[in-house]
Amino acid sequence: MKIVFIGAGNVATHLASAMDSTGFEIIQIFSQTIESAKALSEKLSKKPIYTNQIDQIDNRADLYIFSIKDSALQQVVSQIKPNSGIWIHTAGSMSIDLFRGYANRFGVIYPLQTFSKNKQVDWTNIPIFLEASDIDTLDVLKSVAGQLSKSVYELSSDKRKYVHLTGVFACNFTNYMYSASADILQQAGLPFEVALPLIDETCAKVHTLSPKEAQTGPAIRFDENVMNRHIDLIEDAKLKEIYRLISEKIHENHLKK
Repeated sequence: MKIVFIGAGNVATHLASAMDSTGFEIIQIFSQTIESAKALSEKLSKKPIYTNQIDQIDNRADLYIFSIKDSALQQVVSQIKPNSGIWIHTAGSMSIDLFRGYANRFGVIYPLQTFSKNKQVDWTNIPIFLEASDIDTLDVLKSVAGQLSKSVYELSSDKRKYVHLTGVFACNFTNYMYSASADILQQAGLPFEVALPLIDETCAKVHTLSPKEAQTGPAIRFDENVMNRHIDLIEDAKLKEIYRLISEKIHENHLKK
């Protein structure tokens, strides 16, 4: 199977590297910047051709993986010359329907994971969600995804958007809380590392307990004495409001039967 990657960002870098190490034949990398396309090409074993010219995208590949930011996806898709390959995207919140009228066979491969270019991940347990235009294309995508991960699911665009929203709460928002914690610790002259055992235990608990069962802290009992002292320590008005609103939701969730 010959593969072209359209995009060279975090997701494309990790997916291309995983596919390369699994034995897939990546023949070309396209990116809007030649530096990014070259950087990804040089990470791969066969050093595929790279370009930043959309009209130079090879039309002989079997699979075209669009892994670019959502705001540019539709426009880039509309600029690719028609071919007989399968076109897929890797976005969580974009519908499969964006390919209609541009490709005969198309689909989605969406990995539920956070990717940073310089941090390796183990693809074996990453949930991969698939959607396809037809049964035969779905079978192809299942074969591809099954060589990367043992957790492969078929999921419609309407349901996949909820998975993407989950990722924002479970990862993106949580990571911002780490950033806020680092800033707070800095005020006490302490490094962020002192919070890592607490973070590790919190993450470990939800492998054996439900998030509701694992919840601790003053918001459960709505201890306003403690909470107000915390709010007084926070200088940023928006962060004060975040503290207050999240505390209210924790208490509300705790009261639910």
